[in-house]
Amino acid sequence: MRLPYVPNPPPFSTREDAAIVKRMQDRRAPRPLQSLDLTLLHSPPLADGWNSFLGAVRTKTSLGADVRELAICRVAVCNRAWVEWNHHAPLAVAAGVSKEALEAVKQEGELYGLKKPDQLNESQWAVLLYTDEMTRNVQVRDVTFAKLKSLFDDRGVVEITGTAAAYNCVSRFLVALDVGEKNGTGPDDVTTH
Repeated sequence: MRLPYVPNPPPFSTREDAAIVKRMQDRRAPRPLQSLDLTLLHSPPLADGWNSFLGAVRTKTSLGADVRELAICRVAVCNRAWVEWNHHAPLAVAAGVSKEALEAVKQEGELYGLKKPDQLNESQWAVLLYTDEMTRNVQVRDVTFAKLKSLFDDRGVVEITGTAAAYNCVSRFLVALDVGEKNGTGPDDVTTH
């Protein structure tokens, strides 16, 4: 970690800062505040906005958990944000993504032009291709967008795009500050979770 984490519980004395911490604790419950939270709390207003935005991305979209977690895991691989991978790969498995499918997600090269792995359905593969292109190139090929649009309605496309964009933000923050101290270590084996 490049910055110290704030103490847990954070020692804020203003009501406003205490309310921010409470909102973060409520969203994380029953788990404690995470290392990401304890870094963000160096700036309570930023932490509050982050908490609200990521809370919506994680819990208020119409996306299936499998699609959401696959997008997040692909961002983690592309950006080498292994602390993010280590948190979300088990969530993908819990959402029904096979461990074999996650091996395909862990490929570090560009996915465009590769054959769809048998363990992934068309929607999951389209989300991975789209997320991969968004993360690596920002611009997405028309053919990739057309495939995604053929499988998801406008709301789904917006939510997939927002999820990939949000987790690009998360991964860049985690890696730049080495939050969690695991970003340079590679992905954990999801079978051990």
